Amino acid sequence: MAGRQAELEVKGLSLSFGGIQAVKDVSLSVRTGELVAVIGPNGAGKTSLLNCITGFYKATSGDIIFNGKSIVNMHTHRLTSLGIGRTFQNIELFPGMTVLQNMLLARHTRSGYSFGLACLYAPAVKREEVRHHEILEEIIDFLEMQSIRKELVGSLPYGLRKRVELGRALASEPSLLVLDEPFAGMTLEEKEDMVRFLLELHDGWGQTMILVEHDMSIVMSISQRVIVLNFGEKLAEGMPDEIQDHPEVIKAYLGDTMDLGLGSAGGS
Repeated sequence: MAGRQAELEVKGLSLSFGGIQAVKDVSLSVRTGELVAVIGPNGAGKTSLLNCITGFYKATSGDIIFNGKSIVNMHTHRLTSLGIGRTFQNIELFPGMTVLQNMLLARHTRSGYSFGLACLYAPAVKREEVRHHEILEEIIDFLEMQSIRKELVGSLPYGLRKRVELGRALASEPSLLVLDEPFAGMTLEEKEDMVRFLLELHDGWGQTMILVEHDMSIVMSISQRVIVLNFGEKLAEGMPDEIQDHPEVIKAYLGDTMDLGLGSAGGS
């Protein structure tokens, strides 16, 4: 994954639902190799922003440029083919399928053979299927999921299902990985494992990431830049230390006389 280009530019993006302005004139950028966090109080427009970037919502106005190409309002399957993968705030897996089968589904955009060749199971198909499985086994080993690879997803505890969803996103070989609250609902031990995986993805694999997260201790410890939204607008942007001490950010979260209370990792 190292060296894969992932240049994202969001320009004046707005999104309305009837009379509700979910995102208002937001501009931001993510550069290849960066790990950028988007934070803000509940209802700030964070997930709506990610949904616009990944094609689940259609922006009212503005533009989204990915690797020099406008992708605003492009269909999700095309964005996946272009190299944008994501996880969801609410786990979106197939509970009646195994871990390996869920991950194999993400390989469809990387399949080069036709339906006819697949029916005949031609030698080229066999070679490609072997390659798909090699990639998946690498991801399974990386995420330490060897013991559950053949387990039904619906039988797994919540934290492991979050890990499987990350694995499925990685299976599409994204140049940009979009993560919507990857730590939500996890125990402290599960969060520590996920932090370790994300840092290794960033530092070792060169994975470009943009994530939404509520756990401020995690955000401030792993992010290179932090973007703050409030009532759909960009309130602040900067390095973690700058954001942690930003008076408007503190006020948006907790009021004038309190601070962000960034201690050890705890609940979301």
